[in-house]
Amino acid sequence: MLDAAQLNIPSLRDKVSPEEWQARVDTAACYRLIAHYGMADQAANHISMRVPGEPDAFLINAYGMFYEEITASSLIKIDHDGNILLRPETGYDYGVNRAGFVIHSAIHRARPDVDCIIHTHTWAGMAVSCLECGLLPMTQTAMRFAKISYHDYQSVAIDLAEQESLVADLGPHNNAMILRNHGLLTTGSTIPEAFNAMHRLELSCKTQLAAMACNSPLVPVPQQIIDKTYDLYQPGVRRPYGVLEWPALLRMLDRRDPSYRD
Repeated sequence: MLDAAQLNIPSLRDKVSPEEWQARVDTAACYRLIAHYGMADQAANHISMRVPGEPDAFLINAYGMFYEEITASSLIKIDHDGNILLRPETGYDYGVNRAGFVIHSAIHRARPDVDCIIHTHTWAGMAVSCLECGLLPMTQTAMRFAKISYHDYQSVAIDLAEQESLVADLGPHNNAMILRNHGLLTTGSTIPEAFNAMHRLELSCKTQLAAMACNSPLVPVPQQIIDKTYDLYQPGVRRPYGVLEWPALLRMLDRRDPSYRD
């Protein structure tokens, strides 16, 4: 179990609104879940969450902490211009990663319907991002992403000029995108929705790579079946993704290590 005191992070619970504190707890939980399911890349990558009641501010990880040690009080609050609004006392000179700010602020600013954004560098996601064919709708899970967005690689995302094409490629409605030669990105109106999308997108990538590695012909699915399955996965057809599972995921974290709540 992580000793949060080891990181010298005083609690911010009494310094933020109850709504922000709950967002911090859920965001920290999401970081821990990404680590638990093997989707973390040490201190790289980011999960961001819009601050309730502050549409121009969002929470993001202190650059230098591992996902497995993120806590509610360790998250940094910044605005869409990168100004730090609230920095925790971590005992280290942690700031915000430039690429994380560029990618996440662009989407938060352009998509008011998006409150949570998750970006990963998993081996499976990066591998599929390098394939010319991209993600194939070859399984029921992958058919949920049959119309996934793609963004061409433009080097490390530290240039503000890339924000326009990043937002345009994601589009006004899509909640998942493959960053070519880079990794995966999902969004959601809630943290459970964004996490569920990333979990299933990652599973889709792993399944595709495993099947392709068998060097055997793939079973084709008729396009009309792919389209029907995709439609069944769309908002309005079913309950929001991830909401049902979220309490169980938190219970799992609490059994393993409840320090994310600090």
